[in-house]
Amino acid sequence: MRRVGIFGKKLNRFRLVRFGRWILATALVWLNAAVSLAAEPVAVFPEVPYDAFIVYESLAVFWIFIIGLIVIIRMKLREIERTQRLGADEEDPNAPLLQ
Repeated sequence: MRRVGIFGKKLNRFRLVRFGRWILATALVWLNAAVSLAAEPVAVFPEVPYDAFIVYESLAVFWIFIIGLIVIIRMKLREIERTQRLGADEEDPNAPLLQ
C-alpha cells in the first residue's frame, strides 16, 4: 500500500509539470502574437489586382488538383477491394498457360 502512495505523489508532480508546460507554451504564443502585432505589417499577397488574381487562381487550381488526386486514389482502392472480394487476384491452378 505504501508504494501506491509514493507513485501517486510522483504522478501528481508529473501532471503539474505537464500543466506548467502548457501554460508556458500558451504564454509564449501570446507573447509572440503581441510582438508580431507591434512590428510593421508585411504584405503577403500582392496589392495589384492582376497579380492577386493570379495568386488566387493558382491556389484554386492547386486545391482542385489535390482533391482530384484524393478522389482517384479512393476509386483505385475501391477497385482493388472489389477485385479481392471477387477473388480475381488469386491464381487458378486449372487455368491454361499461354505460350
